[in-house]
Amino acid sequence: MSKKQKRIALVNDMTGFGRCSIAVELPLISALKVQACPLPTAILSVHTGFPEHYIDDYTAHMRPYMENWQANHLEFDGICTGFLGSLEQINIVIDFIHRFKKDNTRVMIDPVMGDYGRLYSSYTKAMCEEMRRLLEHADLVTPNLTEACELLSIPYPEGGNVTDEELLSMARALSARGPAQVVITGLSDGEEYLKNFIYERGRRTQILRVKKIGGDRSGTGDAFAAIVAGSLVKGEGLFSSVKKAADFISKALAYTVELDLPWNYGLAFEEYLTELK
Repeated sequence: MSKKQKRIALVNDMTGFGRCSIAVELPLISALKVQACPLPTAILSVHTGFPEHYIDDYTAHMRPYMENWQANHLEFDGICTGFLGSLEQINIVIDFIHRFKKDNTRVMIDPVMGDYGRLYSSYTKAMCEEMRRLLEHADLVTPNLTEACELLSIPYPEGGNVTDEELLSMARALSARGPAQVVITGLSDGEEYLKNFIYERGRRTQILRVKKIGGDRSGTGDAFAAIVAGSLVKGEGLFSSVKKAADFISKALAYTVELDLPWNYGLAFEEYLTELK
């Protein structure tokens, strides 16, 4: 029997500078020896964390792009989504999943909607509703606390403080809407640590703590999603996939701090790219 290389469709924007979105996901997934196939939602010169940026909205091209993939009989082991900038883009992604999800295709949703208790300015009430509908098609969802609360239509806890019991309740509620696996990411755990709350339906809940290194930095969420997605389609377990992502990002963050790069220059992951397995 011939070997088959795994393949993931990446639905996200392509940003020329700033190390985020597809520009981060593609090399990391490739380093894991998984083929990464981009479906761009937009093309940006730099991400929106810079004072000025150029953007070419790709929404009008997404359906013919997707239809051509279907006409060429392409199949994917994974579908990984990132920031979706409009109601129409969310609808296109739902259509994409209907067309390309097979029995063995894993759908991984990173619901990039907001942080620190606030939604991004582009997110409307209608978009939030549609993201909840997208959740129904996911096998894995990786929200931060803000996004988890919004997907569940519950208030963000004061100061972002939440107990493990409350996190378990939230993860179960998210899973009940579709995904068997839930990772609530980037949770504050005192002044020196962050934690990821890892839930798998029918299994014991696990928590992975990591030391805080530097401040917020663009693209770390994309790096996390890419490594987890690539590892999962290769057949690795959820906890080991999350740990691999967290360990790699911690190492790259320390190097980035050493270089004293601005936050919007992203994660200097290239230094350790060949170490990913």
